[in-house]
Amino acid sequence: MDDFVYHDGQLHAESVPVERLAKEHGTPLWVYSKQTLLAHYRRIDEAFSPLRATICYAIKSCQNLAICRLLREAGAAFDVVSGGEILRVIEVGADPKRVVFAGVGKSDDEIRLALKTGIGWFNVESEEELANLADIAAKMGTTARVALRVNPDVDPHTHAYTTTGKRETKFGVDWQKARGVFQRFSKRQSISLHGIHLHLGSQVRTVDPYVEAIVRALSLIAELRSVGANIRAINLGGGFGAHYDGVEALPAADYANRIVPLLIDCGLDVLFEPGRSISANAGILLTRILYTKSSGTRRFIIVDAAMNDLIRPALYGAFHFVWPAKVSPHMETTQRIATLDLPGCETVDIVGPVCESGDFLAKDRSLPPLHRGDLLAVFTAGAYGMAMSSQYNSRPRAAEVLVEGSDFRLIRRRETYEDLVATERI
Repeated sequence: MDDFVYHDGQLHAESVPVERLAKEHGTPLWVYSKQTLLAHYRRIDEAFSPLRATICYAIKSCQNLAICRLLREAGAAFDVVSGGEILRVIEVGADPKRVVFAGVGKSDDEIRLALKTGIGWFNVESEEELANLADIAAKMGTTARVALRVNPDVDPHTHAYTTTGKRETKFGVDWQKARGVFQRFSKRQSISLHGIHLHLGSQVRTVDPYVEAIVRALSLIAELRSVGANIRAINLGGGFGAHYDGVEALPAADYANRIVPLLIDCGLDVLFEPGRSISANAGILLTRILYTKSSGTRRFIIVDAAMNDLIRPALYGAFHFVWPAKVSPHMETTQRIATLDLPGCETVDIVGPVCESGDFLAKDRSLPPLHRGDLLAVFTAGAYGMAMSSQYNSRPRAAEVLVEGSDFRLIRRRETYEDLVATERI
């Protein structure tokens, strides 16, 4: 799962005690394991190697330049969804031709930036967007390579906020309309409409939705080819699961065992856009206990991390395993499940300092006795943690550290109060 393990009662990131990281860089603190990050990427890359698939890391999940650079050096391509993300992948030396630009609401400025940069694929999500892209490309005297995002109306059985492949979402073009879109735009000189893009959602825990979507997509591609469309690529998006509670995520090989036979002889370039499945287990959030209190029947542990640092519990009701960074040997655990209940524990809520009742990291958790100054680790926080953080309540964003074996380095400094107001002094 990851390289965050206990030795003699102390949590280590690879070979570094996390208490040392917290003392040197303060808390809240994001900590990433290079070994875990690359291991998850390589498992996906190797699983789909029979297809010679292009693995486009979705940097929206964890966008730090050091993380992106590591993955680029490991061979990853990239999936971006904004002009800012385009800047990030160019900053780390990515080949623009190995970048796909997704997103339902690309602005004209972002489209021009992507065309100027030479982005390899545009994943287009509506007929109006396609017309706008064609017009802008024509004015710039260039051609955009396009994959039409088609909504296969497949239920991935995940959270409603992260379901993107069903009918009546804001994403993609209805299945029934795809043929007409290809017919209307196939002759436009400024676009090369040669791909189909699918994305079912995030944290998809079974293979069945992918199989259903691929079967539908191949049928559509055959129909489009029969009327003259030259479909060269299929992009299956991302959505593979990560381990949050126990071992609920399938190994990459399990997805590949059923997907590869469907596509091995299809004559198409195959792309994937994994994010969470690469970065989630590669990161933890360290937070220090400020105070403890009881109110009525509830016991509260007030920490220095808050919903502005990690919004997923408040936004999605998401589960993150939380455990002290230092425990007695009998409290060491490799189980990261909601129902973990060891002798001597008490039920508590882990809450932050932000002025919202929704500011919590965990509720109704069984934890060892905790005291002011203790260090806690929030696990599986590498995806959509720092990337979704904010400065709410004028709280500076936390620092980020990357660990490699017994070495570590700061990859993003902690924001200061000066940073909070710098852009407002105009």
